Amino acid sequence: MAAAPSLTDNEAIEMACLLYAIHRKYGYDFQQYAAGSLCRRLKNRLKRSGLTCFSEMQYRVLNDRSFFETVLADLSINVTEMFRDPHFFKALREHVVPKLAERPFIRVWVAGCATGEEAYSMAILLQEEGLAGRFRIYATDFNERVLRTAREGIYPIESIRSYTRNHLLSGGCGCLVDHYTARYDNVIMNRAIKDTIRFSDHNLVSDSHFGEMDLILCRNVLIYFSPPLRNRVIGTFFDSLAPDGFFGLGTGESMSITAWADHMAPVVAKEKIYQKKETPSPGSEPVVSPDHAPGIDSTGVITP
Repeated sequence: MAAAPSLTDNEAIEMACLLYAIHRKYGYDFQQYAAGSLCRRLKNRLKRSGLTCFSEMQYRVLNDRSFFETVLADLSINVTEMFRDPHFFKALREHVVPKLAERPFIRVWVAGCATGEEAYSMAILLQEEGLAGRFRIYATDFNERVLRTAREGIYPIESIRSYTRNHLLSGGCGCLVDHYTARYDNVIMNRAIKDTIRFSDHNLVSDSHFGEMDLILCRNVLIYFSPPLRNRVIGTFFDSLAPDGFFGLGTGESMSITAWADHMAPVVAKEKIYQKKETPSPGSEPVVSPDHAPGIDSTGVITP
């Protein structure tokens, strides 16, 4: 059993036990996340908390709920900004939204929404394209701390310069300032935008599909998953898409290396935007590797 990067054999065993304990105690399953990323985040937490090993961390996690919440925050993927990768949003605006506009009502799922900037970006884009009152955005994450921030819609005012630049580069046809109110050192998203979004708890690893969506965005999240988990989660997205629904990935991700590549047609390949093909016939669903006993596989990926 090969150790993950920067882990001794004993550390690899302790880390696998820690992740198993988190799953058993709290229901959050990180056992199929990419081991390298987990290792870096957990070792940083060890150092900041004055702990010497993962076994000590496991004891704290099992007996101190507040410490577990801290570790959970460390493991969450919270790097986001409004209109991040503006060329992606420009492609949505030009190639996807006109097709969505033909539908009577548009349902969008922003999965792994973190603190909400991408969900608000999507709401602003749809408003600007004349679709006010004709869409609902469902934004989900497993971390209640970041969901609270997302629901509040309050962001540091120093971020607005880059957000405004991104908005313009994305083809924004209005002024970003029309959608927020400045107050002291923060900006607050306007009620008209907030009311189009429903933020809720959803765990991509353990929860089932999420309604029938016309567009699903899950950007820069799957890169933290092992290949088997990535395939399983994309299967959840496939089941959640309406016929001819659209799906967007992040810049570092690709459908081509997943088991679902034949079931999603590229719309704007460069921007990782796809459209659902016909539902696979019985027996044609992608085969995902079976689960294994807890440990770390030969690629250094934690497996359950």
